[in-house]
Amino acid sequence: MTQLKKKSYRALLAPMQLELVALAQWLAHTGERVLVLVEGRDSAGKGGAIQAIAEHLNPRQCRIVALPKPTDRETGQWYFQRYTPHLPAAGEVVLMDRSWYNRAGVEHVMGYCTDVQYRAFLRQAPRFEQMLVDDGIHLFKYWLCVDQDKQEQRFQDRVEDPLKGWKLSPVDLQARAQYQAYTDAREAMLEATHTDQAPWTLVDFNDQKRGRLTLIRDLLDRLPHARFSDPVLTLPPLAGKPCKETYGVVKPTRSFKLPG
Repeated sequence: MTQLKKKSYRALLAPMQLELVALAQWLAHTGERVLVLVEGRDSAGKGGAIQAIAEHLNPRQCRIVALPKPTDRETGQWYFQRYTPHLPAAGEVVLMDRSWYNRAGVEHVMGYCTDVQYRAFLRQAPRFEQMLVDDGIHLFKYWLCVDQDKQEQRFQDRVEDPLKGWKLSPVDLQARAQYQAYTDAREAMLEATHTDQAPWTLVDFNDQKRGRLTLIRDLLDRLPHARFSDPVLTLPPLAGKPCKETYGVVKPTRSFKLPG
């Protein structure tokens, strides 16, 4: 399948983003809560998918959560405790760029947790998610799939592009040799945590543009949002002539002019 062109992608994305705005209005009117977990291998396209969803939403209503490495204090807490402060409140949508499933993936494969902690997580995660759903949160769990050759290509792009170099970490480099181990960990995770109340949805992200459209379409189709008619705003005419900006005693710093 040929890669989707940017122009076609933007044309298909635009009406979906209008629907996302309508979804946000629905959340604001109803007080419903939406939590979207975006998981997948390194370079799968998690950040781009989240940005496509959040691009035109009010950042006060749509929050992106991407937690750093846990602190010493957090490692001594109940594992799920560091995530609960980031759960959505009434009228919010929260998009998690990686989530508590770090324990079933990178922590397990790279040896950052014990086998006892890993097994406990697989038992507790469905119970924790059941509580979220029982409390009324709309929970969505997406796994972005990418083949190893495509992952290698994206890693190389990051090496060659100084604007993307920050995306490549030492852990990412170690993960290159653990592709099958990550596959085995994912399968064990899916078997233990794919439930009727909180199912997983796997999305092909070998073509990231097609993957984003697929994910957003699925999210919209699974939420019972309705359009609400907000008051139509109009700008009354200005009284008098438009004013120029004034600075008084304090002068502005030097301005920058583009060449040409």
